[in-house]
Amino acid sequence: MSQELKLRIYSSIVMVILVVVATWLGGYAFRALAAAIGVLIYYEWSTMTRLGERSARGNAWGWLSVVVVAGNLLFGPADLTFPLLCGFALTAAILAIAKVWSWWQAGGIFYAGLAAVALAEIRGEDALGLSAMLLVFAIVWSTDILAYFVGRAIGGPKLAPRISPGKTWSGAIGGTIAAVIAGIGMTLVFFSQISLWTLVIALVLSVSSQIGDLFESFVKRRFGAKDSSQLIPGHGGVMDRVDGLVFACFAAFFLAIAYTGWSGRALGSLGGFLLGF
Repeated sequence: MSQELKLRIYSSIVMVILVVVATWLGGYAFRALAAAIGVLIYYEWSTMTRLGERSARGNAWGWLSVVVVAGNLLFGPADLTFPLLCGFALTAAILAIAKVWSWWQAGGIFYAGLAAVALAEIRGEDALGLSAMLLVFAIVWSTDILAYFVGRAIGGPKLAPRISPGKTWSGAIGGTIAAVIAGIGMTLVFFSQISLWTLVIALVLSVSSQIGDLFESFVKRRFGAKDSSQLIPGHGGVMDRVDGLVFACFAAFFLAIAYTGWSGRALGSLGGFLLGF
């Protein structure tokens, strides 16, 4: 066994233990994990896109934004976190329109900050949040794993050859089917019954996770990066590992906002919404 493969295996074990324990504990432990993911994503984004070279002040604003959002996620009132993020990102966007800063600056703030916010909102503080987070993990991981194996086994037309030459339509379809099956299986484990809502959520989150994977591939190709960083031995960076997960969480977050606006009803929790409660 090569040294690189050993590093990859050991790193995987540590990551799985960390994520599972934090998810099980919930509360401060999971919010701390979500906040750390957001901060590390911004570090990798700003490094890849060379934001410090584009504007030192802009990058300083980006760090301030993400750290404040992460800090409020841990210690401040929960309902203030997303408005804070929107305020920071909007300020960067206005300065991008004025051509003072780059659009990559505003995008990095929003991408990193929303990753932390959406993860924390899905997990929440109750048992429904735990079930919902495990459901999201199952959907995203089954999509990723089966898309890889089905794509290699069947091959066929490329999904997005200019962005990620290795991905195929067969892999994308296989991953989506696997996600729906995983979503059904997890729901039956938790509640012993399924509904059309389960299928819709599994489908939406699976497609979103694949879009997230393609999006990160686009960013890396745009800036000539092989990996988002080398923070995780044998795996590359944090973005390389959570690109699909954070886009699935984004989809859940905005789907809940759209439902609230359309129905006029307040949600009890994002986790409960994903599970159909």
